[in-house]
Amino acid sequence: QIPLIESGGGLVQAGGSLRLSCSGSGRILNVFVVGWFRQPPGKEREFVASVSWNGGRTNYADSVKGRFTGSRDSTGNTVYLQMDNLTPEDTAVYYCAARASSFMSSVASEYDHWGQGTQVTVSS
Repeated sequence: QIPLIESGGGLVQAGGSLRLSCSGSGRILNVFVVGWFRQPPGKEREFVASVSWNGGRTNYADSVKGRFTGSRDSTGNTVYLQMDNLTPEDTAVYYCAARASSFMSSVASEYDHWGQGTQVTVSS
């Protein structure tokens, strides 16, 4: 099990931005696909975005396309989720997850390693 650590959550007003980070707590992530998921209050966990092992490919949920951007740093060991033009509907606990595969996935059960989550709250 690779402990993943998310950071960067917080409280922001609608229209604002946050950048979430995900690192592998001393383990390299640059051979993993990293996904971002979120769980809004009272709802099921849902896919947000995924970033390929080298950052060259990204996939997004329709609800965040054009507003959220996934990327990696130059070492590949930290993965980011830049969130712009946030709305109250983006309020959720955000999780990063990793899977040892070159195939992208939007299915939570296909990810092997998970972080503890970071709260994002968007006020209207």
